[in-house]
Amino acid sequence: LSRTASVGYVTKMGRPMATSQDFVNWICTEALNPDYLMYAYLAEGDALRRFGKGSTHTTIYFPEVKAFHVALPPIAEQAEIVRLVKERLTVVETLGRMLDNVTSSLETLDSAILAKAFRGELVPQDPNDEPASVLLERIAAERVTAESNGKKPRSKRAK
Repeated sequence: LSRTASVGYVTKMGRPMATSQDFVNWICTEALNPDYLMYAYLAEGDALRRFGKGSTHTTIYFPEVKAFHVALPPIAEQAEIVRLVKERLTVVETLGRMLDNVTSSLETLDSAILAKAFRGELVPQDPNDEPASVLLERIAAERVTAESNGKKPRSKRAK
């Protein structure tokens, strides 16, 4: 558990290692599943961060850490809780990837729809309508004529 600066971040070490005084470490016995402890602290993220004190360098001091209490069900129940949490986290991760894919597809779709709209492919076209290119040429010609006659060109939009 990070107790200094990045207060409240929690992880499980994969092997024995040394850490600095910026962390609080637990060595679990057979009575405590390390994943269960990690998920218990992750679930308390905001509450853990509220233990942090200090305006410049936030720290959870050791007296507060020593006062922490974690509900400790039997080891079999801890294992089942861990299994269920991992199962749900897998679902959340899968949904997150799906959302990223859909979001990416929407950006592509937006561009494709706009391109189709400018090509006149979104709705059936009336063959009697003049093409946009002809309309634009006509407007440009009208502006040139107006400017050569000393008239001020019409603004694109009324203000």
